[in-house]
Amino acid sequence: MPDEQESLFAAVDALLEEAAQDPLPHPDERKRLREAAGLSQDQIAKALSVRRETVTSWETGRTAPRAPKRAAYARLLEGLSTLRPTPTVNAVNAPPPPPASSPTVNGVNAVNAQAPTPAPPSINAVNAPAPATAPATAPAPVPAPAPAAASAAPPTVNAVNAPPTPQQRPAKAKAPLPTPLEGNGPLVVLDGTDKAHAASGLLLPLPPKARTDLPTLIAWALSPDADLRSPRLHRNGKDGDPLLVLTPAAAEALGLPPTLEDRRTLRLPDNHPTLKLLAKAKWQLTRRGFGPWPRIYRPATPTTGRQCVQLAVLPWGALDARAWGEHTAELPAPELAALLTTYATRVLTPRGSTAVSGLELMTALRPPTRAARNPDTNTWESAPVAGSLTRPVDPAPPEAPDEHPVVAALYPRAHQRTPDQVLDEEAYDWIRDPQLLTDAECTRTHAVGVDVNMAFAAAANRLPVGLGPAVHTRAPRFDPKIPGCWLADLSSLELDPRLPSPFTPGGHPPTGPAWYATPTLAYAQELGHPVHPTEAWLRPDHGPYLDAWYTRLRDAYVATMADLGVTSALPEPEFLAAMAELQEHPDPVLKPVLSAIKSTVKGGIGKLRERPQGAAYRPGEPWPALERPTWRPDIRAAVISTARVNMHRKMVKLAAAGLHPIAVLSDCAVYLSDGPSPLDFLPRTPEGKPLPGGFRLGVSPGMVKHEGTQPLLWAVEMLDQGLNPARHIKGHDAAADGE
Repeated sequence: MPDEQESLFAAVDALLEEAAQDPLPHPDERKRLREAAGLSQDQIAKALSVRRETVTSWETGRTAPRAPKRAAYARLLEGLSTLRPTPTVNAVNAPPPPPASSPTVNGVNAVNAQAPTPAPPSINAVNAPAPATAPATAPAPVPAPAPAAASAAPPTVNAVNAPPTPQQRPAKAKAPLPTPLEGNGPLVVLDGTDKAHAASGLLLPLPPKARTDLPTLIAWALSPDADLRSPRLHRNGKDGDPLLVLTPAAAEALGLPPTLEDRRTLRLPDNHPTLKLLAKAKWQLTRRGFGPWPRIYRPATPTTGRQCVQLAVLPWGALDARAWGEHTAELPAPELAALLTTYATRVLTPRGSTAVSGLELMTALRPPTRAARNPDTNTWESAPVAGSLTRPVDPAPPEAPDEHPVVAALYPRAHQRTPDQVLDEEAYDWIRDPQLLTDAECTRTHAVGVDVNMAFAAAANRLPVGLGPAVHTRAPRFDPKIPGCWLADLSSLELDPRLPSPFTPGGHPPTGPAWYATPTLAYAQELGHPVHPTEAWLRPDHGPYLDAWYTRLRDAYVATMADLGVTSALPEPEFLAAMAELQEHPDPVLKPVLSAIKSTVKGGIGKLRERPQGAAYRPGEPWPALERPTWRPDIRAAVISTARVNMHRKMVKLAAAGLHPIAVLSDCAVYLSDGPSPLDFLPRTPEGKPLPGGFRLGVSPGMVKHEGTQPLLWAVEMLDQGLNPARHIKGHDAAADGE
């Protein structure tokens, strides 16, 4: 009996011990807190001395941490929850949440500089909540007003749109905005009247002179009366600057010309009256001057804090038609405000072209610096943020473009570098030799193109990239986990000639030693090729720098597609029908947002290797982009390499089922089919499901959609002429859409 009683007591004690363990939030909340803080699973695992797979299990709820790891993990989550509380969609004019207790410093620009003081400095004193907010005027009448019962929440972005026509697909439930609106939103659109159009149909009154005087307008934009706020995306980042969008009427009222006469520099001349007015009011411009996207600021001081306003001048081409759509800049001011606010809350308040915004989003999600207290001086200083790009680094010689000083120091000016001297990781542009078309393929009736959704974003997901400088190594042992570029010979690997080679952008087999990014060489190893590099430039300091960037853009894309009626729950036939309806009945607000999101992905990756611009540039001289920590051609190469490998891996799966493409362009592949739909040729399993590992129809990044269909004879004629059918499968040049 005593033994039995002791056993029962031990069981009860175990239950009491389990109940007394540190409480943990729901697994979904654990993941949200980590991603909101910009931390990777690898960083959490390293801090807690566990494997990354263990952290994954904790975040999915498959397992729970045990002591002593549990207490440390609970402490981490509790700290993150105070810094990044659960987001809620606030009323438009509700006061913002109190600022996080930890100070923030961003030492990239002189604008953000601050004097060291014993107390944490305020980065955005201008945008601090005022004691009282000036009420905005009542929202303008809209065709589809929100129900009275929902008056406590901000009006939906589509409130300015007309009700959908009967032919349009009914919209799905709106996804919550990733960044809740604060104040009157992040931006206003000015149309030359005495009112500014803000988020959700709000009309904000302008001061008497603001319509015609730019310094007065800027001062209003930074005042509590405007209450324009763009909250930071990372606790160590900074709040965004107010954006003022000038329509042609507003630009004319402010004394700006209808077009820029200097088409080379795309900026106002230094003697323009507007620039004299700004100088007189002690406002300054960044180095890019007063162009389509001028940034106007005053240097920060301990008393004034940060003062900066971003302008977008629409008549000067601020909204590129290739990124935003052909007629977006001509939309009425309320619709344009809704469109840009949707992009701002889901991606980022625009700070330039979509390429610039894509690059700025990387920095906003992973700031280079944070505030840290110096124990010796008891002052706040700038310290690097782990996992971020904190300083500019020189590229390895193979990674550098031809104009770079590193290349100029190694080769004569007119030298054309060979594959064993330069890293050539670019997207596919390949066509099959028409002589390799089989008799069975020639009996088919259609050429059908499928396009991978957000291919570069999907490639960036969980991709380890270098964070620091490259280290040169002779005769290294290949390690697929280390980012870098490797000199290796893959010419002996024999592949099906009906498929493009995965090792070159043109799809032709390599002919000798060449430089390859890590993902390309890892794929060669996956295909069974022995990999023996003779030389390498490696980055031992690495991490998933683009993870948060991918997550933000993926969520923006999926949420916008859901608003357009296309969700992951749709069966394949309905998905194709919904995508076809989007082309026939484009939404004037959401369709441009979708286009801009996709352009942000491609432009942001391309901007990682921005080349020199301007007629005055001389090869071998440094150019301004090299001063950015985000000028990283090696990261661009790794993303493009991964995207190309992903395409080839899927094509190999289809080839095993007897299907070979006739053309590939970047993320679009064209196949011959007996019918006009992708469902007519995409292979299925005996159970009727999509072929595992192949192209799958769907809305998520990495899945595919229907790109276009043309007759068989059209495709064969294109091949005979040496043209790429994938470029024209839509019926026009894909480059015209920015693809």
